[in-house]
Amino acid sequence: MVIYMNVLKRKTLRLKDYDYSLPNAYFITICTKNKKQILSQITVGDDDLIVPKNHLSKYGLICDKYIKNISMVYENVTVDKYVIMPNHIHLIITIKGTMMASSPTKSISNIIRSFKTLVSKEIGNSIWQRSYYDHIIRSEADYQSVWEYIDTNILKWKNDRLYSD
Repeated sequence: MVIYMNVLKRKTLRLKDYDYSLPNAYFITICTKNKKQILSQITVGDDDLIVPKNHLSKYGLICDKYIKNISMVYENVTVDKYVIMPNHIHLIITIKGTMMASSPTKSISNIIRSFKTLVSKEIGNSIWQRSYYDHIIRSEADYQSVWEYIDTNILKWKNDRLYSD
């Protein structure tokens, strides 16, 4: 007797045949498991003139530490801009030039896998959704648009597609 199991095959989010270790800027979004709001809390004032504030949780502070560490671990890799939201993180990661033989492999997937692993180990369990979202930034205008999106994400939290109450 043969039993067939419906195995849900996860669709790859990466661009087919693209080398994610090439010098370029990448817009990355990493979400928490079940979009739980465990990384920060955004407080909004009673007045439109009061700018919302983002208060990192203990998990958010751990994420912040490892994001800041990326440029020290990976030669010719910088985190140009990032924001830690309640249930996700946005980053612009830039890979510049070639790496030295002594440096860890610097593909985007290796960088994100390492980041998620280090955060999970320090916390004691994984808080992450599987995979991550990426966008290859292809022009200066695109870069500026992504930068502005990250820069204003806290202000627009209640309208964010990842917002949940």
